[in-house]
Parts: sequence; structure tokens; C-alpha cells
Amino acid sequence: MAPSNAAAAVPPPPPPRLGRDEKPPTSDGDSANDGNRALGLSPRAGWLDDAPAWLVSGMLHLAALVLLALLAMGVHRDDPLSLTVSVTDQIGEQLIDEPLTLDNTTEIDVQEQVLTPDFLPEVLDPLATPPDTPIDPTGLAFASQLPSVTPGVALSGREPGRKEAMLRAFGGTAATESAVLEGLRWLQRVQQRDGGWSLLGNYSNPAANENREAATAMALLAFQGAGKLPTSSRADFGQTVTRGWRWLLERQNPDGSFFNSGGSNHRFYTHAQCTIALCELLAMTGDESYRKPAEKAVAYLIETQTDLGGWKYNPMVQSDLSVTGWVLMALKSARMAGIEVPSPVFAKIEGFFDLVQRSDPLVYAPLGSRYVYEEPDVFNREAVPTLTAVGLLGRQYLGWPADDRRVDKGLEFLLTHKPEWRRGKTDVYYWYYATQALIHAGGPRWPEWNEVMRELLPANQVKDNKERGSWDPREDAWGASGGRLYMTCLSIYTLEVYYRHLPLYQQRATR
Repeated sequence: MAPSNAAAAVPPPPPPRLGRDEKPPTSDGDSANDGNRALGLSPRAGWLDDAPAWLVSGMLHLAALVLLALLAMGVHRDDPLSLTVSVTDQIGEQLIDEPLTLDNTTEIDVQEQVLTPDFLPEVLDPLATPPDTPIDPTGLAFASQLPSVTPGVALSGREPGRKEAMLRAFGGTAATESAVLEGLRWLQRVQQRDGGWSLLGNYSNPAANENREAATAMALLAFQGAGKLPTSSRADFGQTVTRGWRWLLERQNPDGSFFNSGGSNHRFYTHAQCTIALCELLAMTGDESYRKPAEKAVAYLIETQTDLGGWKYNPMVQSDLSVTGWVLMALKSARMAGIEVPSPVFAKIEGFFDLVQRSDPLVYAPLGSRYVYEEPDVFNREAVPTLTAVGLLGRQYLGWPADDRRVDKGLEFLLTHKPEWRRGKTDVYYWYYATQALIHAGGPRWPEWNEVMRELLPANQVKDNKERGSWDPREDAWGASGGRLYMTCLSIYTLEVYYRHLPLYQQRATR
């Protein structure tokens, strides 16, 4: 990288050449000053020669003392950063009925912070989020005209210190963190020799079809959700993540897309997941080498948006809520990484959400509280919890306020379908979206949902044999098509929800 100050890269001028009859300056009088000038020094730079011995000795001792003081300060600056975050008792009581306690039987790796900035800004609220970016309904505003948000802020809950605070605040336990760690260890064990992952890997109950790009993106999202990056130590999965990214970045196509294999319905699921992972990597590391690939991936999504405002299986053809939900998160992740996305893109997505929203007059649920798969829907399907969870989370990211009555009634509908682990009821895809929508909304509904979720997933994680740390997909609604890796990754995301993203709304204590 070129120096920021161009002058610093310019070498000093050579000394002046002397003519045949010229003599070099002497050390007396003005000749000494002339020599000093030729070297770029002050004319009085030779005063030290005339100074008394006691003054020179004093200056040398003073310099030695200053040097020793600086060395002593350096020892203290190498001490690990201690970050204490206070969470009010009122919020803690609202959100969790037991503190996070880590006993000696729970193996949780805490990544040590390597670099400590000289000055840390005061954090008044560790759970505070940046202001929402408004959407211009006229479609005339662009991201470059809107207030900027510091890249990576929404992902800072994954950092050591803040991560532990958010676990305590939102109800995470030693059991949930241990389950995440065991899940990551399983993913590490099934990583392919070339660095990528496979939906048909060397494990039981694989997927119905192969899609290595999607498998690798899902695995990387699981590691990054826990704060594991290429810069992490080898013991903290750093080499595993590095090898995964080396493989995936080589698979990006010239048009920016990542889809190379899989069923025809995989294209935009795959690309959206790869884009989310890549934008997160850029935001979390600040490594500019990832910016161009991320910008190309985002541009591909913008260019392929349909007239309806969403995405489905092929570029600019049809829209469905399931695929569009992943793409929306990819575009929001782009903004988290400081990549501009024109506001009209989000306005069109909002328009598509309007097409697939529904109401339920029988329970006085307003329009926008429930959602269906697509519009027009030739099968005339009713609103279901899974798609309603996708729709509500999307609305939250698109700017609906926390106290919106439509969000409130939609979340009430989700709570009538709490997680159960039995055939016909297990659905990690639904749990993944509903868990996010409920934690962002906060209030008394979150602990009601979380008390079930934080027990259910760890309890049903495989505890022994070679599949230890994974989740068996055979009971899941989509397990036969997604397979064990899909099932495990979505379960990990759900258990990382306490810190994976900062909450969209300021939490308000309610009893």
C-alpha cells in the first residue's frame, strides 16, 4: 500500500557537489553554520560542542530516565483489555430468569483480544444500535445521500466482552454456548480436504442434492456468527475459516454470482448466503481485499431484482418470500459493511412484502401481521408461521417500529406455534426466523419463546458417536432435502441469536 503522505516516499536530496577550486566548510564560525545548512540542520546545531560537561551529562541522564519510563508504560499497555459492560437489573430481570454461569465442565473458548486501541470511546449502552436508515417512498434517495453508519456496528455483539454481556442480557446459557461450540467442532471435522464443505459429505443423513457453495457459505456463517474469523488463532478455528474462504472466493463467477451447482431452485438461496457471509467478513475484519468481491456479489443481486420487487429461482423471473428474505438480509449485510445499496431497491422489496401480506379477521389480526409464499399464489395458500416469521423479520429490517400493531399481532401468532421436537413439528427454518423476530421485538414474548428454544436445541443435539455436535435432520420438515449440515448450521445460527446481531430496537423493561 502506498504511504498516505507522498512526501514520505521521496528520498532526501544528495549533498551539493564541490567545484575543483572549492574547499569543504570548516568547523569554525560561519563555515560551520554553512555546513549545517547543507545537511538541513539549524545554523546553531553545533552549540553542543561548546556546552559544559555537566550539562551534557545531565541531558544524557534525563534521556535515559525518559526511555526507562516509556519502557515501563509499554509493559502495562501489553496487558489484556478488560471490558466491563453493565446491564441494568431491570432489563436482566425482564429478559432472563437466571444468570449465565460457566462451570468447569463447560468448554468455551474465549478469543483473546490481540490489539488494544490507545483510546476507546465511552459506551453508554452496550446494546444500543445505530439509527434506522429511512426509506424514501418516492424512490429518489440513494444510500450515498443517507446518514452513514459505522461499518460492522451491527455485528459487534460477536466481539469478546460485548458477546458475554449480550448472552447474559438476552438469556443465553452455558448450555447454549456449549452447543454452539460442539456444532462448530462437528463442522470442522467434516470440512473437505480442499477447504470447502459439502451437502453430501462424509456423514449420515446428507442432503438430497449437492451444492458445495451453499454448504460452504452456511458453514462460514456459523463460524462468523460466533466471532470466528481468518484472523483467529488456529485453536479458535482460524485456519478452518481461512481454508473455507480461500475455497469459496475462488468459486465466484465473473458476473459476481456464486451459484455453480445444485438444483434449479438453489441459485438465489446460494448466492444470498454467500453474499451475507462475504459482507459480514468485510465488516468484521475491515480487510479491503474483500470489498471488490463483496461489491460484485451485491451488484448481481441488485441487477436481478424482479419488477415485483423480489427474487425467486432465476434472474428477474418471479418472486417468493422465502428467497427474498435471504436476499434482503444480504443487502442489509452489505450496508453493515459500508457498501452502498440504492434505497429504491429496498422500496421495491417493501412493495413485494405488501403483495404477500395477509390479515385474519377472525382474530382481528390487521393486514401485514401474516404472510404467504408468493403473489399471485395459484395454490391459494393460507398464511403459515414460517413465512409469517420471514415477513415480520423483513418488516423489522425495513423500518417498521417495535410497537407497530401489525408486528405485535404477528408475533402473537408465532407464539401459538412454539418449537416442538417431534415429527411434523420440528422446523429449524421457522425457528431460525421466528427467534430473530422475537428477540428484536423484545418485551415479555421473548423470554416466553427463549425458555423453550434454549432448552430444546441443546437437548436434541447429538451427544456421542462421530456425529457428535450435529443435529439429526430426520424429524425436520425440510431435513430430507437440506440434510445434516443444513440442519446443524441453522440450529447454530439460532443459538447464536443472543449476540449475532445487535437488537434493532432499544429494549424497554416491562413486567
